[in-house]
Formats: sequence, structure tokens, C-alpha cells
Amino acid sequence: MLLTVFAYFSILAFIGLSLYKAYQYAKMPMHGRWELYPVPKEPGEKGHYGGSYYEDLEYWNKPREVSHAGELIDMLKEMLFIKNLFVNQKRQWWLSYALHLGIYLLGLWAVLLAVGAIMELAGVPLTTAEGVSTNAFASLVYYVTFAAGAAGAILLAFGSLSLFLKRVLNNTFAKYTTPQEYFNLFFLFAVVASGLVVWSGDPGFNYGREILKAMFTFAPIQADTALTIHILLLGAVMIYIPQTKMSHYVGKYFAFHKVLWDNDPNIRNSKMENVVREAISYKPKASWSAPHINPAAQQDKK
Repeated sequence: MLLTVFAYFSILAFIGLSLYKAYQYAKMPMHGRWELYPVPKEPGEKGHYGGSYYEDLEYWNKPREVSHAGELIDMLKEMLFIKNLFVNQKRQWWLSYALHLGIYLLGLWAVLLAVGAIMELAGVPLTTAEGVSTNAFASLVYYVTFAAGAAGAILLAFGSLSLFLKRVLNNTFAKYTTPQEYFNLFFLFAVVASGLVVWSGDPGFNYGREILKAMFTFAPIQADTALTIHILLLGAVMIYIPQTKMSHYVGKYFAFHKVLWDNDPNIRNSKMENVVREAISYKPKASWSAPHINPAAQQDKK
């Protein structure tokens, strides 16, 4: 039963810590108002050539038009395909995208495992003693689960290991890589490697559906040594990720919507004017310090 409780705890911790990270981002002081164009929420031609509503004569007297669809599409290009890395560093993109695509496919795999577990609890088995079920939808779930899980695990293993080795062997990358970044990549590889070991003994991922059925019915998870190690590593990485820079899946929205593309007009008596006024009055709680700063001299200036 301890594995079942740990599985629930790791999932809830991942969700809770991710939401807390979003809360932290949302409560941060106002950014520097970069207003870097093009801004995809500018509708029509302006969003394509890098124009702005500021070009319109007396724009402050006209109703503001915003294309949320354009903003969402551009954000999804970055989140799903890492567009900026592809444009600027294509050679790095192949390795990084392998890792990210592997994670996306494993996310789909987890959802399909849950669907399969629910179907089996409802009396619709995905497999029989003779092989895969003859039920068309059950067969589809089985084979898509297999494809997503296999491809996701292989891509994640390749991406995490190749990025780790590139940071070790490439002097340029090594200069800017911290010990935690090495650990992050190694941790991801260790999790997926343990999963591949378990998968080698169960190509159909039946163990995954059994785990979820146990969780859905609050029953003990039955696991051998290899599966126990994999569950513990997977749960640990889910608790760990939201507390590290790998939580950029939360920060992407704020980096784009609230920083790069935040070009709301700052006009008199507007909501933005109040936000700017509050930002100007903000007093940092932390003091500045660095090896080249003389604390005594800074105190004298005060």
C-alpha cells in the first residue's frame, strides 16, 4: 500500500508545486515593459510585419483590438515545437526536441494507460489469453499506448543522454553548465532507463494499467524490485521538477503573455497606469551584493 500512497503523493505534489510556482510568477513585480515586436496578439497585418496599434492616429481614443487566437498559436509553436531554438540553433534543436517530444508522448501514454485501466475495470479487456482484444476501440487504445510509450521512452532516453554528453564534451556548453543541470539530465535519464528495464519484461505496458487500476480502486500496487525502483524514481522526479528550472512549462505563459507581448497602453486613469504606479513604488526586500561590491562603500552612499 505504501507504493500506492507514494504514487498519489507524487502526483498531487507535482500539481500543487506547479500551481504554487504559477502563483509565485503571478505575484512578481511588474517587468521592464520590453514591448518587443512583432506581438502576435496584434490583429491583422500589424502582427505579421511587426507593427503596433501605436501607429494608429489617436490610438488612445479607439477601442483596443486583441487577437488571443494569434497569441495562443504563437505560444503553442514555442511550447510544442520549441520554435525559437529551431530558428536560432537548429543543431541543438534536434537533441532538445527529442527530449521534449519524448516527455509529450509519455504524457499521452499515461493518459492512454488511464483510459485502458478504466476500460478494464468496466469489463472491457485490452488483452485476452489469445492476445490483443478483438474489440476495435480496445485494440486501438492498446496499440496507440504501445506506440506512444515506446517512442516516448526512446526519445527521452536519447535526448537526455545526448544533451548530457554534449554538455560534458563541448567546451562552450561546459562553461555555462551548472552541476544542477548535469544532475537534471542524469535524473531524467535514470528514470527512463529504469522504465526501459521494466518495459523489456512487459512490452504491452500491462504493468502500467495494473498500477492505475490499483490507484483507482485504492488497492496495493503489486511490483517487483525493478518496477518498485522505477515507481520511486518517477515519483521523485515529479516532486523534484516543479522546484527547479525544469518548471519552465509554468513560466512560458508569463514570459510570453506577461513580458514579451505585454504592450497594453499606459494611458491616464487606466488599469495599466495603476500597475505602473505600484511598480514604481516597489521596494526590493533583498539587498544587492557581489564580489566586486564594497558593502561599506554602499552603506556610506546611503
